[in-house]
Amino acid sequence: MKIQLLIISIIVSAKLCSAQTNYSKIFDYYSSEKDFNGVVLIATNGKTDFLEAAGIANRQNNTPINTKSKFKIASITKTFTAVLILQLFQQGKIDLNATIGTYFPEYKGEAKNKVTIHHLLTYSSGIPNCEGNTGIAVYQTPISVDDFITNHCSGNLIVEPGKKFSYNNGDYIILGRIIEKITGKSFSENLKNEILNPLKMENTNLLCSKDIIPALVETYNIDDSTKTFYKDDPMYIENYYAAGAMYSTIEDLLKFDEGIFENKILKKKTVDLMLTPYPELYNVAYGFWVYESKFGNQTHKLANRQGSIWGANANWVHCINNNKTYIVLSNTNATNLPELTDLLILASTGQNFTRPQSTKKP
Repeated sequence: MKIQLLIISIIVSAKLCSAQTNYSKIFDYYSSEKDFNGVVLIATNGKTDFLEAAGIANRQNNTPINTKSKFKIASITKTFTAVLILQLFQQGKIDLNATIGTYFPEYKGEAKNKVTIHHLLTYSSGIPNCEGNTGIAVYQTPISVDDFITNHCSGNLIVEPGKKFSYNNGDYIILGRIIEKITGKSFSENLKNEILNPLKMENTNLLCSKDIIPALVETYNIDDSTKTFYKDDPMYIENYYAAGAMYSTIEDLLKFDEGIFENKILKKKTVDLMLTPYPELYNVAYGFWVYESKFGNQTHKLANRQGSIWGANANWVHCINNNKTYIVLSNTNATNLPELTDLLILASTGQNFTRPQSTKKP
């Protein structure tokens, strides 16, 4: 028996070593040839298998990114918001089929008595996109959350609720305000009390544009024609609120991942509800997209959450069937993060893997 266990241990170690070698080769390729600036983490059962950083955090003083760097996590914020809603659901304080007006009576839009919490969670509210035709302009003028909702999230419905998927930050901004209405506490307080403190996420919080956050990386866009970087346009990140205003480190996000998938902050039954996809709405779930994807000859069930606000980009994938986690954070828009993540998943499957070949001359 001892010999068998030793043989198994050697085989597992060899496979892990091979996978880590391939992870490194992929990481090196993307950082040297695909302008990747950021951090990559791969974990199994909550334990880190691979963690590497590359690139520049601040191009004015050439500060390097490291594994402790803090990143704006953009729409990954929405998963935190979904968890807070589901915690209230567990406590019997919110009905997912109740309408906005049940908890937010001051809301003025047509959706008040027609759109449910479920519709907001699944981007199927039918409320016009809060960005309208102005794009980023709604985030470039300081405004209170209530005024933002009144001005940008309260128009007449453009489609019957529940009938059509339409990605909209406004849906989660309304959810954030509903959380505050139910609890009598700020969104930030709810984050700290219900998620960040229990999971010991000490490097994660809601961000305000005036804040000075040590180790928070700057964000940059790339000019495709010249391949030069320039700083993001000025904005008030707090306008994104419960839809995209948080920052974190990659190791803190692993704690959040484990908090969800190991049922530390939600009961298993609630996590199952959270991960239930709606195929008619592009497989969206609550705070994730959940779907099956093939890698080589293996099919994996994935929970995926991406985030993107100009240069702030993130991709978080949890393989449900083998409890593996892949998180990629970047401070530029230069690299295709889903493509990079897919290669890392393929490299972890133990199948024949062809790493990308360098196109640069030695």
